[in-house]
Parts: sequence; structure tokens; C-alpha cells
Amino acid sequence: MRLIKAIIALLFIAVGVLFGALNRSPVSIDLGFFTIEHANLGTSLLAAVLSGAIIAGLVLTAAVVWPLRRQLRRSPVAAEPTPPQPHE
Repeated sequence: MRLIKAIIALLFIAVGVLFGALNRSPVSIDLGFFTIEHANLGTSLLAAVLSGAIIAGLVLTAAVVWPLRRQLRRSPVAAEPTPPQPHE
């Protein structure tokens, strides 16, 4: 399973590098309070996707994971693992 995950990760890295290499035209990014001059289009798009994924993960963690962990900690009966049943 680790090998499959490593291959998929390398595939995504290769696609990202290829995407960045094929989109090398310079762009100007205006963020309102400052402007980034002469940024590469591919690098800018990859950075936007990566920052969006990181922000989405943080929002998901804050909105779903932390409340569920708090609820599990406060539950009166902790979930105990059941022993496996022998097959007959």
C-alpha cells in the first residue's frame, strides 16, 4: 500500500512540474494591498491550488474534527474495542 501511495505522490509531483514548465508566461498578480510582478503563470496557479487545499484542510479541522474530538472526550462511556469473534 505504501508503494502505491508513493507512486501516486510521484505522479502528482510530475504533473505539477510539467504544468509549471508548460505555463511559463509571466503574469502580474494584484492582491489589492500589493502587486506581485513577473510571476510565472504555472507557479502561481499551483501555489493558489496548494494554498486553497491548506486553507480547506484547516477549516475542515476547525469545523468538524475538533468538535467531534471534544464530543468523544466528553462522552460518558468510552468506546471499547470488541474482541474479534472466532469464525465457525
